[in-house]
Amino acid sequence: MLIRLAALAAVLLLGCQATAPPDYQHIKIDTGDALQAASVGEGDVFEIRVHGHKDLSGIHRVSPAGTIDFPLIGRVAVAGKRPSAITDIIAEKLRDGYLRHPSVTIYVKEFNSKKVFVLGQVKKPGAFNFEDRMSIVQAIAVAGGFTPVAQKNYAIVKRVTDGAEKRIPVPVEKIITDEKSRNFVLQPGDIVFVPEAVL
Repeated sequence: MLIRLAALAAVLLLGCQATAPPDYQHIKIDTGDALQAASVGEGDVFEIRVHGHKDLSGIHRVSPAGTIDFPLIGRVAVAGKRPSAITDIIAEKLRDGYLRHPSVTIYVKEFNSKKVFVLGQVKKPGAFNFEDRMSIVQAIAVAGGFTPVAQKNYAIVKRVTDGAEKRIPVPVEKIITDEKSRNFVLQPGDIVFVPEAVL
């Protein structure tokens, strides 16, 4: 794992520039709901609500077998499926002899099967569990914060969307110090690289 992370850091370092990045807020970025777009996997935790039926609502963790046990309908295979697809499956099974018009909603609480990677000049580089609305500031904090030689205002986020790779420069220090700067929200699989400052 450490070798893979080091290799990723080396690749990102080759693509970094020493100058200050453009304002990421003017870069076109996919702003779709990352949680709804990502499929669930082992260890993920989500709440399922069946409106008007508190006895059917509750919190579920995906088992190592990729399933959950749901009241009335029993074991449901969910691994590899998006939350919207799981909603449809449960609603369909409830309609099959239990409820006439079930209204089902899913809220993902923990995406333990999904990771973000924080590399470069942070104190504890590595892979970390993705959380709902996880920001780049939060990810760097989880990685122990910047090292003394970090280029704090020029992190690179590597993101793959529809098979295409994007490298997005993000001025993290500006986000922290400027109340008007919008935070940058990460997506599962994002790689955050913090280069070394050039003196």
